[in-house]
Amino acid sequence: MEVLENLNWRYATKSMNGTPVPQEKIDYILEAVRLTASSSGLQPYEILVITDPEIKERIRSIAWNQSQITDASHVLVFAAWDNYTAERINSVFKFNNEQRGLPDSVTDEYRNKLLSSYTVKTAEENFTHTAKQAYIALGTALIAAAEQRVDSTPMEGFDPAALDEILDLKSKGLRSVVILPLGYRNEENDWLVNMKKVRTPTEKFVTVI
Repeated sequence: MEVLENLNWRYATKSMNGTPVPQEKIDYILEAVRLTASSSGLQPYEILVITDPEIKERIRSIAWNQSQITDASHVLVFAAWDNYTAERINSVFKFNNEQRGLPDSVTDEYRNKLLSSYTVKTAEENFTHTAKQAYIALGTALIAAAEQRVDSTPMEGFDPAALDEILDLKSKGLRSVVILPLGYRNEENDWLVNMKKVRTPTEKFVTVI
């Protein structure tokens, strides 16, 4: 029941009050993201944690001037791989096998299956897939933040190319996907804070076949 209580508590915070979030809460949220599910365990994305006020101001300027970015304690940027490559896929399998004390050959069949699937696709096709994996991580971050009673606002309203340039993501083989400011709600200045939480009724949302 705690998960449902936390989800009922959270909302897309429209105004934050600038109060710092304790580092242990940020670490908890990031660890939850690190442990979350991803296709074939590849984790084809990285998280950039932005605390620098100047960088946050620059991000706000290319994100519809949304005040949560500068008023948040931390801003998470979910950046996905710009492409699946043989080097990236092989690196993940090598690391996993080493951690599990297994010879590389144990996973050759599955690894080769992935290589034959992804490496023939275009970079844009592969980025579409890696970006979807980043959204799985976003969902986990939202739930973990709510558990820690940290407010959050998932954002797609920004210029990805401009953000990529600000954070020099191209040099890292990454592209920005979604932003998540983390902080505490400004109850006196947030029009949504006292609004009833409304979602599609279960009978219209769930179909049992």
